[in-house]
Amino acid sequence: MPPVKIMYLNPVADNPEVDRLFADMARAYKLAGTEVHVTALPRADYPFSHIEYRTYEALVTGGIVRAARAAAREGFDAFTIGCFYDTALHDAREISGAMAVTAPCIASCEIAASLANRFAVIVVRSKCNVQMGANIREYGYGDRFSGFYEIGLGVDDLQRDHAETERRLKAAGRRAVDDGAEMIVLGCTMEIGFYKEMEAELGVPVIDSAIASLKRAEYAALLRHQCGWVPSRTGSCEAPTEAEIARFDAFGGSRPVFGSRIVVEAS
Repeated sequence: MPPVKIMYLNPVADNPEVDRLFADMARAYKLAGTEVHVTALPRADYPFSHIEYRTYEALVTGGIVRAARAAAREGFDAFTIGCFYDTALHDAREISGAMAVTAPCIASCEIAASLANRFAVIVVRSKCNVQMGANIREYGYGDRFSGFYEIGLGVDDLQRDHAETERRLKAAGRRAVDDGAEMIVLGCTMEIGFYKEMEAELGVPVIDSAIASLKRAEYAALLRHQCGWVPSRTGSCEAPTEAEIARFDAFGGSRPVFGSRIVVEAS
């Protein structure tokens, strides 16, 4: 079987430090036969370091859709959108052809529901709860979801004081377990591997959503290669025709699609 190819898109401006974190994660957790391209959006068009606000989400949605279409045309098997809001998930799926598309929230829910009856999600701030809760219910996991637990930090604050971030994550995790959660999902962290420390302290499985989305994309890619299963693009998933896209010049222009790319090769 040829190497499977996955693109992990960080849907904000390229940032060497953040890009490296995701590339290190891919290197540590992918299978040997998997090639991962870690990409980000071009800073000139999308200068955001986070998309905590719906305003920023709306502005980057076009970039995510362009990236998904570009990845599909490059022959990637799967594509993941690196934000727990699952920004533009349905839009990207529609235009992605035979390429599977996933994102951290839906991937974490799928994995958590296969391993426990009740799971909680740790989030940065209470602002996230309404939108993420709506997604979890839409995905069909509302009955398995036991609640959000905030740590009171913005996305940009997570990397400023690792000790304080870890203290808050552990405290939120303890509250969730005390309330009956059987599994914890880390909704927005870039402390790849820290979930193991939380598991040891809390005594329940802890899912890092970045790793979950990578592994769920990899699983979809393997299903394509081994079983021939590809996403449906009929009915509600129907995409615009290529003729119509060309008529509207919907993806025209010379602007770059990606601001950065790190290739983690298959070994």
